[in-house]
Amino acid sequence: MGSLFTPLSWNDTSFILTGVWNTVIISVVAITLGTLLGLMVGFIRAESNKLINALLGGVLDILRSVPLIIQLILFTTYIGAMGHPLEPFTAGAIVLSLYTMAFMSEVFRSGFESVHKTMQTAARSLGMTYWQTIVYIRMPIGIRAVFPSWLGVALSVIKDSALVSVIGYMELLRTSDQLISRTQQPLEILIGVGIFYFIISYPLSLYGKHVERKMAL
Repeated sequence: MGSLFTPLSWNDTSFILTGVWNTVIISVVAITLGTLLGLMVGFIRAESNKLINALLGGVLDILRSVPLIIQLILFTTYIGAMGHPLEPFTAGAIVLSLYTMAFMSEVFRSGFESVHKTMQTAARSLGMTYWQTIVYIRMPIGIRAVFPSWLGVALSVIKDSALVSVIGYMELLRTSDQLISRTQQPLEILIGVGIFYFIISYPLSLYGKHVERKMAL
């Protein structure tokens, strides 16, 4: 009787690379959308009154506090029950983007608030409008101040993208799980997965260090 399991082979390369590519795609989408939404929400919180801050803060606290895996399952289940099931990529991208936004908004809010009032007053006294002060003074200084924090969130999102596998998205961890079930070689496969995550994340970390050095000049 033949074995139920088959060893890893070069034919599995394309399957693994598909998982790597899917991980990169959903991470890029989540980081991009989460950054843009976080920038807007962070600005609103920095400029709004206590009531709006409390309302937005409550929603953001929920998104940050509830584990991502639970958010993914609840969102997918609810949308499906409403009769509008989504593809795993779409559902995962929405939830992961909102999750990212919740953290990015705090990063950008602290950046906007780090710009001293005297700098804003000086800009206005030179004839700048409110929005010119935002675009040319507060945003550049604030983003520069919080760039390391932004990078930390972005790297975390890349690793958190593995949780999207629970709703059926074929990212790196899910493809590796299927290979482990077929080959019964968990050690080799998981070491390979770790290496791939390192390859995905390390260039971003290097780029972040490069940007930080340029900012310091």
